[in-house]
Amino acid sequence: MGNIVAATVQNATKATAAGHTMGSLLRFFAPLGFAACLVSITHSIIHSTLTKADQPELAIAAYAIGASLFGLTERPAVLVRQTSSALVRDRASFRAMSGVTWILIAATVAFGAVVCYTPVGGLLFEQAYGADPALVPQIIQGYQFFMWVSVFSALRCLYHGVIISQMRTKWVTIGMIVRLIGMIAIAHYFVRTDSVNGGWVGACLFAAGMMIEAGVCYWEGRSLTRKLPERLPDHEIATKRDVFGFYRPLLYSSFIVVIIAPAINALLGKTVNVELSIASFAVASSIFNLVMSVFTYIHQIVLNFYPTSPKLVFRFQRIVGFMPGLLMAAISFSPAGTFALADLMGLSGRLLSDTLAVLQAFTLLGLVLPWLDFGNGFLMLFRRTHVFMWSQAANTGFAVVVLVALVALLPGWNGVIGPLAMTAGSAAELAVVGFALYRARWETGMQTPKAANRA
Repeated sequence: MGNIVAATVQNATKATAAGHTMGSLLRFFAPLGFAACLVSITHSIIHSTLTKADQPELAIAAYAIGASLFGLTERPAVLVRQTSSALVRDRASFRAMSGVTWILIAATVAFGAVVCYTPVGGLLFEQAYGADPALVPQIIQGYQFFMWVSVFSALRCLYHGVIISQMRTKWVTIGMIVRLIGMIAIAHYFVRTDSVNGGWVGACLFAAGMMIEAGVCYWEGRSLTRKLPERLPDHEIATKRDVFGFYRPLLYSSFIVVIIAPAINALLGKTVNVELSIASFAVASSIFNLVMSVFTYIHQIVLNFYPTSPKLVFRFQRIVGFMPGLLMAAISFSPAGTFALADLMGLSGRLLSDTLAVLQAFTLLGLVLPWLDFGNGFLMLFRRTHVFMWSQAANTGFAVVVLVALVALLPGWNGVIGPLAMTAGSAAELAVVGFALYRARWETGMQTPKAANRA
């Protein structure tokens, strides 16, 4: 472990500690947060296009069912970003990372082919998702595009990792902006030619946008990889086996935590007012996710700046780590929340008051998640990704236990139960991450905040 840490510290960045300032951290971080925030616009483009169909309800339903399966198959692709940014430091490690990515792509295409071109797909959507048999052909037609979204997403994330580790994060935003422009142009073409005739149009827009973004990332990332040294003597990542050792626990743990969302949706159906619970939770979740999207890259600050500027990283986290919670509090406990929900979103009556209550409960989760991401950054930096298995299991276990208990004891709390259960799970996950880092601090040589401040 000592050699791993020494290599990580030496190779994580070309800059020196003296070259980093709070401004440089913000210039690195802001484009990532802005790009994550822009993702929500892509879904708005797709849904607004599908509303132009002759039967918009069927088109949106077909798209949504295909997207739910796609959400599971894209998880391995998204994890490529963290793995690439943490491990790729020379061309040898990039080739190893590329090899793993292409294995994932081959598996994704094979799975997509089974879903789209064998009877398995129809059975899957009918039995597991409860889709109307008459709608299944339209769902499968859309999934023929969704399977390629995962391919382009994996390639995009491969080069995202290189772009991020080389401090060129503005290209992440540039790629997202170009993607949005392309999607708007294609959506306009579909509408103008009266070609919006099914959910496949939404999946096609998604695939086209991801292909465009992947192309921009490839163009910039490829030029950066050519500038990398062939092999750094102290960097131990050189084979696909080395990459899988880091990546595999991330992959397994990501499928553990996927249980939480369907569990919440299912158990909210046991509350006093089912429709109100589900609706208020859905609206509040969309607002919370939009706020949190800006702060989902804190782990990249740890990966790319901690080895040379630990004091600055802790100072940055003390500022940024409380922002999501404070923003949620400002929205939900002030007239701004009522204005946004009532005047901008058109909510009224009981739905308005309950959604505000759910937003207030999400404030607690907004205080926990940035520190969890901060701790996860250290786990990735010091190659302790096996801890993710335990931390995600703790998250899922505690969230489900609290969810069941609150539904049984306090069903009148309705949608508020959702964010409270999520907060309990995330707090348990943070406790496991904190304990793992506490035990590992001497072995890794990781400085505590107090030690960092003395540096």
